[in-house]
Amino acid sequence: MQDMPCMIRRTFVKSTGALGALAAVGGAAATGANLFGATEPALAESEEKITWGHCAINCPGRCSLKFHVKDDEVVWVDTCTSKDAGFDDPQPRACLRGRTYRRWMNHPDRINYPMKRVGKRGEGKFERISWDEAIDLAATKLKEVIEKYGNEAVYLPYATGVSATTARPFNRLLNMLGGSLNRYGDYSTAQITAITPYMYGSKNNGGSSFKSAEDAKLILMFGTSPTETRQGGLTTHYDWVQLREKTGAKIYVIDPRMNDSVMGHSDQWLPINPGTDAALVAGIAHYLIQHDMCDMDFLHTYCVGFDEQTMPEAYQGKNMSYFDYVMGTGYDKVEKTPAWAAKITGIPEKKIEELAQEIGTTKPLFVCQGWGPQRRSNGEWTAWSIMALPCLVGQVGLAGTNNGCREARNSPTLQSLPAGTNPVKASISCFVWTDAIKHGPDMTAKNWGVKYVDKLNTGIKYMINYAGNCLTNQHGDINYAHDILADESLCEFILGIDIVMTDSMKYSDVILPDMFRFEQNSQIATGSNWGYVITGTPATSVKYERKTCYEMCELIADKFGIKDKFTEGKTELEWMKELYEKSREKDDELPTWDEAVKMGVYTREYAPTVSMKKFRDDPAANALTTPSGKIEIFSEKLLKDTEGWELTDGDTLACLNTLPPIPAYVPEWDGVETTTDEYPLALGGFHYRGRLHSSWGGIEELKEVNPQEAWINPADAEPRGIKQGDTIHVKNEFGTIELLAKVTPRVIPGMVAVSQGAWHDADMSSSDPKARLDKGGCINTLTTHRPSPLAKGNPQHSNICEVVKA
Repeated sequence: MQDMPCMIRRTFVKSTGALGALAAVGGAAATGANLFGATEPALAESEEKITWGHCAINCPGRCSLKFHVKDDEVVWVDTCTSKDAGFDDPQPRACLRGRTYRRWMNHPDRINYPMKRVGKRGEGKFERISWDEAIDLAATKLKEVIEKYGNEAVYLPYATGVSATTARPFNRLLNMLGGSLNRYGDYSTAQITAITPYMYGSKNNGGSSFKSAEDAKLILMFGTSPTETRQGGLTTHYDWVQLREKTGAKIYVIDPRMNDSVMGHSDQWLPINPGTDAALVAGIAHYLIQHDMCDMDFLHTYCVGFDEQTMPEAYQGKNMSYFDYVMGTGYDKVEKTPAWAAKITGIPEKKIEELAQEIGTTKPLFVCQGWGPQRRSNGEWTAWSIMALPCLVGQVGLAGTNNGCREARNSPTLQSLPAGTNPVKASISCFVWTDAIKHGPDMTAKNWGVKYVDKLNTGIKYMINYAGNCLTNQHGDINYAHDILADESLCEFILGIDIVMTDSMKYSDVILPDMFRFEQNSQIATGSNWGYVITGTPATSVKYERKTCYEMCELIADKFGIKDKFTEGKTELEWMKELYEKSREKDDELPTWDEAVKMGVYTREYAPTVSMKKFRDDPAANALTTPSGKIEIFSEKLLKDTEGWELTDGDTLACLNTLPPIPAYVPEWDGVETTTDEYPLALGGFHYRGRLHSSWGGIEELKEVNPQEAWINPADAEPRGIKQGDTIHVKNEFGTIELLAKVTPRVIPGMVAVSQGAWHDADMSSSDPKARLDKGGCINTLTTHRPSPLAKGNPQHSNICEVVKA
């Protein structure tokens, strides 16, 4: 068995069946236990143990999990709940996904032993090896790469599969070995993170809490769905449910899709063409200006760049203000009337005027945006525009208002394992690592946004992919990523660490078997209106040859002779306790470590958060960290920071050779205004209740109740002969996916919506990307790897496509 090549389950099961695959990958012991736990007689006879743990996936819920264990096997997963709890009683309950962890723990794709690749990269063929051999291979190759290329050739890709106070030991290890190529941004918020400091500064730019929105009279939600994206725990979904019940405000949800958060109290769904939010704001601004409904005192006291009077001195008299852009006297010389906006957004002119009238006359106004609108090719300016909207009517820094960012969240602060300082200065956007592999030395500050150095000296030659599925499944243009990763002359070694065999793991040269955070001691803090700390202990003993990531780093550190330096003589649990005590020194409300372990879940309530209140109360004493100290609707700094940048067609307004220094509407490269005869439909992704990104994407029980579907409007389905439940192909220049049709008026005409995170499932043996039919329905088979202009971030909602019956 030890020398037998192992393949990922989807390949191996075709010829040998599920039990054969289970044995090949080392999935379950050949005992009397069934796949998902101990046998029924054992359950009846043994004594039950209960342990606390937490979810560690990239969801703010980080929910509490209560494990019921018999005979060292988890028999069912509960959560923090009480049958006697009232509506206002806090309960960080796990969602349905969290309650299926037993399926994931014992899944046939579970990685239980170290393995090395025996086939081509991406084939998924591996053989079991010893820990000694695995660590020796990983450490030896790391030494070779550092000696040959330097530490800049080593890279930790962006990954979100595990979160806890001690969940990032590889950062500490690599920094002790001379560092690695840095990264900035993330796949979720790159554009809004890049643009917000230009408008609000690097501090004081968070949003208001949903609790403060209870005082609002009108709530505008741009492209956000807490019900789907933050399902469990005491975070935003919980706050959203509370808000819907308690507020007397009207709630309008502006989204191309009638998402699940529209249900309930929400008064209106305003369907909008994807990627056109900035045009809507410009149309509203025109109405407000024309009808003297802007708060000029606020704009002149607190803001820069709205009109000529508030422009920086060097740019006065050049018609470069936001007022000039909206009224047609600057930039493209086009007046941004509601009629102009209607043609672009798909929202009728009269509805835009009615909305503008409400915005201009209703106070308090709470404007909130999710992260979906900014995850586009024009996302920086979309996010900026939505943030500008409440400023136009002075609805910032007051009770019941928000600054246009996503809602605030509160949480106790826990210290994390210290990483030390990275000696490598160079940093790239986390989204452009494929290009850093393919042509790293060609990447500069001006063409790819390289930071802190003028250019890269080398391409990426060694990657440590820990708890991440962003090498393929969650990255733009999977076929492009595959071709780069499969070429061993480019990135020479990939160390993979994960729980199960994901699509990204197939590209590893050596794989190490990780443990869930609830299979070890772990602690995490999270929250929103309520904050909480979850302190977990191991649900079961260590199974098979799995190890914690901290232990893996210890073994590699030992190969380099720095084990004592890495551990400082402490176990991971000892680190955890020490870090917690340091946290308690700054927060004396936290319970002791022993109390936290006994409680499992510690909660506290936070007062409502009002964004930028101090600035509104006294702008001189509480100046923002922008160059002017004010809100900048025109950014001179953006122009200077991006001076000389190499731009590509579609990056900016047609009339400019610079990036727009105001929140303008920039048509998308691949959007509603740039569809073609071959690809006449816009294509966007959304978060799905059955998965968190690709996590839980392999759990059959969840897939059965959450099938992978493409939402298509009846107006688009009927001429294509597509009916509900048909198997269809969605295709574009990057590839083709196969999935089911969901024919529904809950998505606008002209757009197809596909939930992100489905597991990629294609035969990649063909050299032609268009021949690699993805039967898993992963939208990233169809998304671009081209980054957005300013943030160099993930634009994976900007796509065009065609849909046909399979």
